[in-house]
Amino acid sequence: MVDVIKKGALFLMNQKCYDNYVIDHNFLDVPCFKALLSKGLGIGIIAGSVLVKVPQVVKILNSKSGEGINLMGVMLDLLAITFHLSYNFMNGYPFSSWGDNTFLAIQTVAIAALVLFFGGRKPHAFIFVVAYAILLYVLNSGLTSMKVLFTIQSCNIPILLVGKLSQALTNYKAGSTGQLSAATVIMMFAGSVARIFTSIQETGDRMIIITFIASTFANGVIFAQLLYYWNKPVSGAIKQDASKVKKAKTKKDD
Repeated sequence: MVDVIKKGALFLMNQKCYDNYVIDHNFLDVPCFKALLSKGLGIGIIAGSVLVKVPQVVKILNSKSGEGINLMGVMLDLLAITFHLSYNFMNGYPFSSWGDNTFLAIQTVAIAALVLFFGGRKPHAFIFVVAYAILLYVLNSGLTSMKVLFTIQSCNIPILLVGKLSQALTNYKAGSTGQLSAATVIMMFAGSVARIFTSIQETGDRMIIITFIASTFANGVIFAQLLYYWNKPVSGAIKQDASKVKKAKTKKDD
């Protein structure tokens, strides 16, 4: 039993920190506390990422519509997630520092495919899924050099900003957040904030840290819109359509 507990503890911390806490009872070791906190946050983020975009997927399925969701923004978000996943995986960084991207990628693919499917482009949805699978293989099988992976990782910052802010622009024009899931938006914002800390602790990779700072800013903009448009669920376009129908009905009655 003791060995099992020790193995579990060593999964969260190194031998030095284990000795500090368990043998020496030194609970004030700051570096060990930071490392333990980072590992715990990383595991928590990965656990949360399994379901972070599921509310968005369910919302699209229930409404059979992707209204209010900017497809270009989703695609760019998926590219950023994929580049980040591949860069970390091929660099051999700890899974706890990037594992959430695995589940985010799967869910983002589902969202993009559903938006295409319910948008009347069913063949495109299938082709998109196949093309994405091929891209994943090319990036993570060793066919892509580390120099190229570093370059595309550096492109993540503008990709993230354009992708997220294009969604923010769509929200602004519509006067609402449409079919965006509040739970997903909140979890994405919280996760990106936490990832700044875990990236500093577990990778020290400046490129990744800057990427998460940019991601936090962009997610923060959408989160702010969510709060602002909370009581304004009806988009401007829908309001205009409803107004036209009402006018047409009035003229018919006359």
